[in-house]
Amino acid sequence: MATCSGHPFDETQWIIRIRRILDEEIELYDDQPISIFDVLKPLMCTKPEAYVPQLVALGPYHHCREGLRDMEMYKLSAAKRAQSHLPSMNFQQLVDVFATLEDLIRSHYHRHLNLTNETLAWMMAIDVSFLLEFLQTFSQTSNKQRRLQRMPSRMSHLVDPSRRTSTHSMLLRDIVMLENQIPMFLLVKAMEMRCLSAGRDVLGSMLSGFFQEVSTLKGVGSPCTDATRHAHLLDFLYSNMVPCGCVEESDGAVDEAGDGPHDQAQRSTLSSVAELVVKRGLNLASRVTDFVVRILLKFVASLPCLSMLRQPIEQMTSQRIITQRGAPEPSSGSDVQSKNTSPLLEEIAVPSVAELAYAGVTFIPAVGGVSAIEFCARTATLHLPVISVDMTTEVTLRNLVAYEASVGSRALVLARYVELMNGIIDTDEDARLLRERGVILNHLKSDQEVAELWNGMTRSVRLTRVPALDRVIDELNRYHGSCWKVRVRAFVRARLLGSRDLVACAVMLFLFLFVALQAFCISHGCLLSWYGMGMARRKDACHILKS
Repeated sequence: MATCSGHPFDETQWIIRIRRILDEEIELYDDQPISIFDVLKPLMCTKPEAYVPQLVALGPYHHCREGLRDMEMYKLSAAKRAQSHLPSMNFQQLVDVFATLEDLIRSHYHRHLNLTNETLAWMMAIDVSFLLEFLQTFSQTSNKQRRLQRMPSRMSHLVDPSRRTSTHSMLLRDIVMLENQIPMFLLVKAMEMRCLSAGRDVLGSMLSGFFQEVSTLKGVGSPCTDATRHAHLLDFLYSNMVPCGCVEESDGAVDEAGDGPHDQAQRSTLSSVAELVVKRGLNLASRVTDFVVRILLKFVASLPCLSMLRQPIEQMTSQRIITQRGAPEPSSGSDVQSKNTSPLLEEIAVPSVAELAYAGVTFIPAVGGVSAIEFCARTATLHLPVISVDMTTEVTLRNLVAYEASVGSRALVLARYVELMNGIIDTDEDARLLRERGVILNHLKSDQEVAELWNGMTRSVRLTRVPALDRVIDELNRYHGSCWKVRVRAFVRARLLGSRDLVACAVMLFLFLFVALQAFCISHGCLLSWYGMGMARRKDACHILKS
């Protein structure tokens, strides 16, 4: 999607700009990292409406889309009101200041902006005015800021201080989209021109209220509201929800637990031996069970009265043998290789909430965001951060994950957290259990919508590995796999309920016992005596009726 695709490519302006760059008249800001990207196509294809603004365009990427032109008059109205807040200057002066920052503005965008300097400056000045007017609804202090929040009646459904209207929610979703971001330094510059020395403090108050409203993870602490440290609003959300280094130190966390490399190697060896013994024991028990079943089936089929069932029983037995011989056992080498590759494509291997609860795991809401995720095998407690799920949650998480993947210089911690939540939430029952434990604050209509939200998220992320979260997942799998209730249920389902030949054997055995009991009664006169007693009782009843 080209920037302002309705405008023809101006070759003259392009050549003039190239010459100015080569003549060093324009600074390229090579040290300024790109922070506003196009959403990756694999993500965009999954759910385009979660990444493409539906109501308002901010910045150059979607400025010329026909469906968003209706919001231009509202943005112009906001720019006109912003002019009244500029002390001793007019709106043109704000545009002129932004024009001097043209090259710095362009350096934040990944895409080439096919716009003239003047067009870009006017666009940014208008969009910044509208965005600041919207952010003022989140401000928490100052009578001056309350005066700035007074909106005309025709704007009340858009910029609503009470934040109750559906249009306000749509606008909030558009503002957190990756392709709809505006460089943060422009907001800082505009607020400094409005409020002079207090501009940054006023903006910090707006950002603090905005974070409390939009942040899906609760209990992460007070956000860093220093706007100069953040590239844009989405970066502000990400940096405060997933602080740098919050889980990446997990590689050394195991060593800090108190055991040296020798103890860890010894524990790993013992664990491997135990797993091997359990696996061999289950395999042996399975083979013994299959052998007994085959013997019983052959014995039942050899009975004269059941000879008609000989052929289907033999077919079932031979099919069972072929299946067992043809099913290869997973080798240890493949297990080692799987640890070095990315997880499964559709879902990470982790039991669901209902399965973990059946195994005795308790879910505890934790404070501290993603870094608070922890599993204690001794107490069987899984600590998960509290997350609020509402109409904006999916769009916010998807764009945060897209931004995390685009930056590339950080571990994909949030993406791995989304994968974990997708793995443990399969049905509405899983969502209900987490809601009752206080891990999920559900503001949607039902638990089914929460489950669908998480199940849809897994198709929009690139599967990754984060050591701290991987350790939690591994410990969950080990605990769930070692639970005796889980093993018994799995054995019953796989070997008993799921075995057609065993069911057939049980039916044949029941018939055999019934025939044997009948033959025993006939040979010992039990049936005749019972028949005689019945006839005597009938005769007595007839005599009573006659008398």
